[in-house]
Amino acid sequence: MIVKITDAAMHKLKEMTRKDAQIPRIDADIAGGCGVSVKFSLVLDEPRRNDAIIEYEGVQLRLDHFTKRYLDEETQIDYLEGRGFIVGESFASSTCAIEIN
Repeated sequence: MIVKITDAAMHKLKEMTRKDAQIPRIDADIAGGCGVSVKFSLVLDEPRRNDAIIEYEGVQLRLDHFTKRYLDEETQIDYLEGRGFIVGESFASSTCAIEIN
């Protein structure tokens, strides 16, 4: 897995990690019924025992194995004023099938 972090995101991550003892985590918000919708975000959280750790220019990012399986092989993290962190691409898929007789 490759995680690319833009300069804007790296600046904000370094600023956050200096101010807070919590660790940045890539998190997946998954919703769905017949299909699945996945939205990725970056949150400050406590470390978990089975986290995968990604080290990038002195900043550690963590993610759990559940979130990792939904990320693309190459994921970009960006930061935009007013929108915050943008992690990868969110997606939705539908697998509902209805049989009508």
